[in-house]
Amino acid sequence: MVKEIFEHKTIRKYKEQQIPENILNEILTAAIRASNTGNMQVYSIIATTDNEIKKQLAPAHFNQLMVTEAPVVLTFCADFNRFNLWCKFRNAEPCYDNFLSFMTAATDAIIAAQNACLEAENHGIGICYLGTAIYNADKIIETLKLPIGVVPVAVVTMGYPCENPELLDRLPLEAVVHKETYKNYTEDDINRLYAEKENRDDSKQFIFENNKQTLAQVFTDVRYPKNNNEYFSDVLLKVLKQQKFL
Repeated sequence: MVKEIFEHKTIRKYKEQQIPENILNEILTAAIRASNTGNMQVYSIIATTDNEIKKQLAPAHFNQLMVTEAPVVLTFCADFNRFNLWCKFRNAEPCYDNFLSFMTAATDAIIAAQNACLEAENHGIGICYLGTAIYNADKIIETLKLPIGVVPVAVVTMGYPCENPELLDRLPLEAVVHKETYKNYTEDDINRLYAEKENRDDSKQFIFENNKQTLAQVFTDVRYPKNNNEYFSDVLLKVLKQQKFL
């Protein structure tokens, strides 16, 4: 059993203690050892430690304090720019200006990100994934000066923990794992599989605070509503066109 997997906690508050350069290099080396498509490694990692650049990044991440307070912010990008240049300089014509190539590179980048997170936690460093990487990809591209063919897909803040939150709940194994073929869910299945999550004290508090009837409504009406989903989908589609993936 890998302790870092089963004891993972999202850490949003960090000590002022910096991550030593040799430790950060081990984390980044772990990232680039990740599985990837065709051993092309069509991703890049922007390691931001400069306070001024972190301040510039903060608005793209809804000004969450962890962005400016974390010693390190890692931005994982789908990147065909480097591979395309290699092809051109070697008398090969690249053909990766399409959505499949973006998905390939995005998948590889996210696998690399998880490797980095596991190695960081192995060193006692806390991490937090930021979904805002794809919400405001256009702003991140501008701040980090990402060229055509490069799109941010995951951002991770890292630092030594200044908090020790409880483990977050997870659905039971049978909710997620299907044996042999996909088995769709009946209403009774849903009731059973979500019962523990819905009956947690914090879930009931979310419902009360947001004046909703069910936990599902907190997600559909407050946390991830239709208008936000459609708006950020449009932003991402424009970015993919701008960066020549569509």
